[in-house]
Amino acid sequence: MARKYDFDCEVFENSSTLSKEVQNLIQLAKEQLDMAYAPYSKFLVGASLLLTNGNIYKGCNQENASYPLCLCAERVALFSMGAVEKDFEIKALVITASNPAKPLQVVCMPCGACRQVIQEFEQRQGKPITVYLTSENNEIVKIEGISSILPSSFSIQHLI
Repeated sequence: MARKYDFDCEVFENSSTLSKEVQNLIQLAKEQLDMAYAPYSKFLVGASLLLTNGNIYKGCNQENASYPLCLCAERVALFSMGAVEKDFEIKALVITASNPAKPLQVVCMPCGACRQVIQEFEQRQGKPITVYLTSENNEIVKIEGISSILPSSFSIQHLI
């Protein structure tokens, strides 16, 4: 049974009704869990994103003994893309997580820093990003634009 969330989203009990593109992104994000470097938290996160030009970028969380220096999977994927693509349009971003000590029965939401970074990429491309969050029980939450989970965000309008 799908959960109800207190923000605008679409919930799927599995990926079978999603496009092959999104199913592939989910698989790629799950594969990134094996690449995650999380010796301290043991909390694994993987991400993948698809551009409208067909290019795919992936990322996984990278921890550091100095915790503030850690990077989340979605930021690794977004910054990797931003380092090589000047003009881009992100078609979809998938984020998945795994906790080997306690299987996750709910989707893992992006942290506040990642929400802010996603908002900046939406602003850069001039349109919302479709974000898919997955859980270990195969539930998928689809969000059309980060504003539903980051209302009243800080943006360029505050600086100029």
